[in-house]
Amino acid sequence: MSRSSSRSSSRSSDSSHHRHRGISTAATAKLGLAVMIHRIQALMGSTQEGNGHHDEQHEHNEGSSLLRGHLPHRHSHKKERPYADPQTRLLVWGLVTILTISALVVLLWFPASLPAIVGAWLGMLPKDPMAAALVIMERAPVIDGHIDLPILVRAMYRNNVTNVDLGAPMPGHVDISRLRAGKVGGFFWSVYVACPDPEAEGEDFLNSTWRVRDTLEQIDVAIQMIDRFKHTFQFALSSSDIKSAMSQGRIASLLGVEGGHQLGNSIAVLRQYHSLGVRYMTLTHTCHNVFADSCGYLPGKEPLHGGLSDFGKRLVEEMNRVGVLVDLSHTSDATAKQALTHSKAPVIWSHSSARAVHDVPRNVPDDVLRLVGVGEGQRDAVVMVNFAPQFVAATGNATVAAVADHVEHIARVAGKKHVGLGSDFDGIDSTPAGLEDVSKYPSLIAELYQRGWTKHELAGLTGANLLRVFEGAEQVAKSLQASDTLPVYDVYSKRSDL
Repeated sequence: MSRSSSRSSSRSSDSSHHRHRGISTAATAKLGLAVMIHRIQALMGSTQEGNGHHDEQHEHNEGSSLLRGHLPHRHSHKKERPYADPQTRLLVWGLVTILTISALVVLLWFPASLPAIVGAWLGMLPKDPMAAALVIMERAPVIDGHIDLPILVRAMYRNNVTNVDLGAPMPGHVDISRLRAGKVGGFFWSVYVACPDPEAEGEDFLNSTWRVRDTLEQIDVAIQMIDRFKHTFQFALSSSDIKSAMSQGRIASLLGVEGGHQLGNSIAVLRQYHSLGVRYMTLTHTCHNVFADSCGYLPGKEPLHGGLSDFGKRLVEEMNRVGVLVDLSHTSDATAKQALTHSKAPVIWSHSSARAVHDVPRNVPDDVLRLVGVGEGQRDAVVMVNFAPQFVAATGNATVAAVADHVEHIARVAGKKHVGLGSDFDGIDSTPAGLEDVSKYPSLIAELYQRGWTKHELAGLTGANLLRVFEGAEQVAKSLQASDTLPVYDVYSKRSDL
């Protein structure tokens, strides 16, 4: 889409957005005014001419013939209650009518003229996009699908957590003060280790490469850091844990394994990772493995299995059963399509962008995005947009606006309920202009707010869409376990030790 057409669409969407907010605010005002009118009516209508006669007659009727002679004649002592004269009533009603009409005119046609304190009382967002973004994110903080802090600690501190002070400025993109500034409510700590040397591993993936050992070390370092800074982070194993952590002002911390090569060809290892707290696994990284084909890096990679291998399909089934989200970032198009079809549970792309916006293999093409949804032939999913400049735009063109273009394209094709954020911070060498670290998420939300996204749509983007998908996967796992679905005990066919 050209920049001019994009701006035109943005102005149109923004105008529609402000009209929508004006109407919603007017409805709130009408409700408040109705309450005020009701109270005035109660004050004015409680006394009417002739009330004394009515009460006296009512008391007379209530006494039976046996009691009537013993009832005191209270009517002779009853005081008449005052009532509003017609002129006073007319004056009050006139003032109420004028106030009602004036309030509706202001709310419907001049909402921007209201003082900020009045707008806040009525549930309106501030006029300034950044201020509005911060208000939205206070209630709907970011849950990032992919942050590589553990591999930074491995590379720079040899996994010695005692030397890592997240309370001070860190050398990468993430530390506690910047997480707080960026309104982060949770993120997946990627327990990534690199693909093995293909020659050392062998063409059948049979030679030991220490990938499982290294993954266990990364799981350990993530858990140790979460525990060391437990006043900030809370280890989360479920969607309810995420909500609990955020309600206590802590940052929900989950674990994700970034590649099937980290399983050592064993589905049993997946179960053990799950028991340690892993809640998603990317089917591939930049290398093929025994389970599935990768898209590679740049310019791409020749397929090996033509998508999922038979063994890979069994892996997906076991991920569904135990409750590990299937992550399709880094996978080939064929792998992604087959996994969407084969999985019984919703899936994620933890850190991927849109190929139609920037044509690289790591991004998701439109024909795959069209398989995302809740209709026939679709699977519920969330595509969490990556901030890596090489996946966002041509060299030198990666900006906040360019990242927002990816968000909007995925939203147009798959729907706004199927897009999220997966920055890849601490796993990327450079960042888009305006998204330099985790403190800058509000800049992206402000950009989309300017383009007409509502607060509810933005709340979905920041985290609610991921939570829905996670809850869906939990329900599938619960159902499979309740129906006594057996664990998958399949063994890689080329292993000779079993």
